[in-house]
Amino acid sequence: MIPDEPEALLIAVCTFRRAAIAETLESLARLQPCGLPVRIAVADNDTAPSARAAIEAIAAAHPLPITYLHAPQANISIARNALLDHARSTGIRLMAWIDDDEIADPAWLAALVRMWRACGPDGRPGAVLGPVRADYLPGAPAWMDRARAHDTLPVIGQDGAIASGYTCNMLLDLNDPAAAGLRFDLGRGRTGGEDSAFFAAFRAAGGRIAFAPDALVRETVPADRARLGWLMRRRYRMGQTHASLIAQDRGALGRAAAAGLAGAKAAACAGLALLAATDPARRNRQIMRAALHMGAVAHLAGARQIVIYGTPAGTKSPDGAAPEEN
Repeated sequence: MIPDEPEALLIAVCTFRRAAIAETLESLARLQPCGLPVRIAVADNDTAPSARAAIEAIAAAHPLPITYLHAPQANISIARNALLDHARSTGIRLMAWIDDDEIADPAWLAALVRMWRACGPDGRPGAVLGPVRADYLPGAPAWMDRARAHDTLPVIGQDGAIASGYTCNMLLDLNDPAAAGLRFDLGRGRTGGEDSAFFAAFRAAGGRIAFAPDALVRETVPADRARLGWLMRRRYRMGQTHASLIAQDRGALGRAAAAGLAGAKAAACAGLALLAATDPARRNRQIMRAALHMGAVAHLAGARQIVIYGTPAGTKSPDGAAPEEN
């Protein structure tokens, strides 16, 4: 083994009452070799260990070792931290994260590791992101596919570097100094944004993030999410998260200035949406951007954050609204 190379890699998956995890694990059985021994750990975030029997049955026939972790309850940060603790306690250096409703391309893991290795031992990024491509069911609005409305890609900052990260397709080097001691914020474990806060701290500590465009995972968009309203709610929540991060070190005047800027951006997006009224893809992308900026304004004005985790699909979350994801 090359010096400074990890001994093994852990694929980390959080789950909460989602049967589709069986398809996720099936896709992991078809992965191409990445040059390292690979293990899987699944953190079940339900109050009772509801996924244990299904995961253990899959593990019995799976080509990769699978560890089941019970990490209650109904707070995604608890499950993410359980996976971090498991990796650190077992001496794992590299963690690859994937969601329990995603399908990994056979080349996914090898592409993440290849990008991590590409810069050499002295220049390796602490994290590598891959793209998440949405697949739509028959009957989904055509504009969503044209706009790639549900895809997940890195956000590039004004300096040309990746400005934030996400856990739905990511490789993390736990030996990177910027990752030392990092955990997911329990206070964001039901509202979402815990991954954004994690990577904000990672970046603040000097962490670098790379992108592997060929490290692809796919996600089929359920019919109840193939709606402009769902997308606007999601962007609104993302705006709340962004505002909560930028407002941490600002006083009242700084928060007011940030709210004013976000409001101006929302108005500009609304104007652009009107100009693109006859093109649904362009128009709705601007509407979603406006919703994001309005979420920022709402948070800076003191609005309550949306709760999205910990509620099974089809039921109401504690704030009375249908959850956008879980």
